[in-house]
Amino acid sequence: MVPEPPAPTLDDVAARFESHRPRLHAIAFRTLGSVWTADDAVQEAWIRLQRTDVNQIENLEAWLTTVVSRICVDMIRHSATRREELEEQNDEAVPSGLANVEHGPAEDALLSDDLALAMDVVLETLGPLERLALVLHDVFALSFDDIAPIVERSPAAARQLASRARARLRTVDVNAVRERRAAAIEAFLSAAREGDFGGLLQLLDPEIELNSDSAALELAAAGAEYGAPLLDRTIRGGDAVAKVFAGRAELTRLISLGGVPAAAYVDDGTAHALYLITFDGDRIARLDVVADAALLAGLPVAF
Repeated sequence: MVPEPPAPTLDDVAARFESHRPRLHAIAFRTLGSVWTADDAVQEAWIRLQRTDVNQIENLEAWLTTVVSRICVDMIRHSATRREELEEQNDEAVPSGLANVEHGPAEDALLSDDLALAMDVVLETLGPLERLALVLHDVFALSFDDIAPIVERSPAAARQLASRARARLRTVDVNAVRERRAAAIEAFLSAAREGDFGGLLQLLDPEIELNSDSAALELAAAGAEYGAPLLDRTIRGGDAVAKVFAGRAELTRLISLGGVPAAAYVDDGTAHALYLITFDGDRIARLDVVADAALLAGLPVAF
C-alpha cells in the first residue's frame, strides 16, 4: 500500500501561491479594470486555497486560474446594475451581426497592442463572461477548450463570448482615445507643477475621488517638504483634489500601463508610485495611487 504524501505546510502552500500571484493579479486586473478589486479577488483565491486539500489539486496553476476567474465573474455580477442577457442565452446559440465577424493575424496584433485601452473604454458594456473569455484567450493565450470549463460554457460558446466582446472593442478608435487621454494627463501634470488651480479644476470631474494605498501615503508623507502631493486615504471633490496637487507632482510623469495612459512618480528611472486614472469623457473622474511594491511588480509599466 502506497503511503499518502505528507500534507504540505502552510508555508509551502503560501510559497506556491505567491509564485502564481502576478499572473492571477494580471488576469483579475484586466477583467475587473481596478487594481483594488483585482487585489481583493486574488486574496479571496488565497483564502479558498487554504480551505482546499492541495494534494487533491493536479494542476495548481489551472485551479487558481479557474478560481480567480470565477471570483471576478461573481464580483462583476454583484456590482452590476443590470442583468446580462447573454448569460441566459443558449450555450450553442450563434449571435448574428458583428459577433460573427472573424479577424486575421494582422487584426490580432493590433488587438494585442490596444486591447487594454479599448477594454477600459467599453468595459461596462461587456458582460462578465465576455470580459473573461476575451482576456483569457486574447491576453493570456488560453485555448477555448481550456476556457470553456472556467466560464461553464462549451468551447463554441466560449469562442462566441470572446467574439462578441471583440466586436465591441473594434468600435473604439484607440489611437484617438489614447491621444486625448495622454494630452489630458500631460495637461493635468503641467497644471499641477505650475500651481494652476483653475486649470486643474477644468480637468477634474467635480465629483472626482482620489484613493491612495498605505505605501503611497508613506511615500508622500516622506516627500511632502520636497513637493510630493498631499495625499490622504480618500479625498473627494474637485476642489479638494486640486489642492492635493497644486504646485506639486514635480517628479510625476506620463507613462503607459499596458497600453493605457497613466502617470507615475519616477526617480532614478524607477516608478515608485502609479497614478491609475479613470476618465468620464475627457475629465479625470477617479485617481488611484498605488505604491505597494508587490502590486507594482505585477503591472505592465512602460515609460
